[in-house]
Amino acid sequence: MIRVLHAADLHLDSPFDALSEEKAVLRRAEQRELLRSLAGLRAEQGADLVLLSGDLFDSDAVWAETGEFLRLTLAEMAVPVFIAPGNHDYYRAGGRWERLSLPDNVRVFTSPDFDCEVLNDMGVRVWGAAFTDNYCEGKLAELRIPRQDGFTELVCLHGEVGAAASRYNPMTEAEIAATSADYLALGHNHGFSGLRKAGSTYYAWPGCPEGRGFDECGEKGIIVADVEPGSVKARFIPTAARRYERLSVPADALGSFRLPEGAERNIYEICVTGETEHEPDLAALRRALEPRVFALRLRDETRLRRDVWERAGEDSLRGVFLRMLREKYDGARTEAEREEITRAARWGLAALDGREEAEPLW
Repeated sequence: MIRVLHAADLHLDSPFDALSEEKAVLRRAEQRELLRSLAGLRAEQGADLVLLSGDLFDSDAVWAETGEFLRLTLAEMAVPVFIAPGNHDYYRAGGRWERLSLPDNVRVFTSPDFDCEVLNDMGVRVWGAAFTDNYCEGKLAELRIPRQDGFTELVCLHGEVGAAASRYNPMTEAEIAATSADYLALGHNHGFSGLRKAGSTYYAWPGCPEGRGFDECGEKGIIVADVEPGSVKARFIPTAARRYERLSVPADALGSFRLPEGAERNIYEICVTGETEHEPDLAALRRALEPRVFALRLRDETRLRRDVWERAGEDSLRGVFLRMLREKYDGARTEAEREEITRAARWGLAALDGREEAEPLW
């Protein structure tokens, strides 16, 4: 059995444009500290090797201190480390991967064609390929592993499963199964996949270990997988120093709203919803909440409450429409029927006014 630490999509030196410059600098520093924590996790978990499945960097603009952090961290891993560059950190001659002075325990795959590293002392073969541009056609169909007794077959790759139109190394489950690998360590998608299986091949992607925006909400982390021929057991280990979270609060509940425990470390988008007599005071809400979180974004999705029947007396198409529905409303036998008719009136008025009605009809 081989224990693998599998991480991807660190996106080091991300700009964090939505944050203040001061907080963006802090977040980039925290990304570097994440590197150090990965080395600690490797030791704590007793991983025999490390697979890094691309997009370690967000772009070619890498701070010198970040490159140094990476070099020191990879050396501290003290086990074989394999890197398959992705679309954000693709390999090119004279590029970042050549400029970095990486330690001897690190192997960066540099070709778009699959290559193999044999670790005889572990009984492991590691297969990998690199993006050599921002985009990559599907490559996995080319990989057919000639199984060899006594060896566990691992694949490290950046790419996307089940998205035929993708420009980021698309692959199918049939192609995964055809590789005959024991474990395919993927990167690219930023949410944890869970452990999956195609044929006899297990595969997974960990997602990004740190969220960078409200499209990357919730817990983020890495995978530790115990791999042997015919069997894989995988665990997700949270690593994020801060989480992005979205909360929805009805306007009439703002007075009793409380932030979750641990909110001071996290970044929140709070959306105020529902019908209200007056627009919510977002400035007051910001003053109350902003000192209690790392960063805050507020959205007002409320609607001013109005009497849906107020223009039923008009001599117009709107008036005729409302009078017809009001007659049905007055004749309704249950509150559920009256609510249904009121919704229909709102949707009809929205259509007449060229608006979108946010409340669902059913």
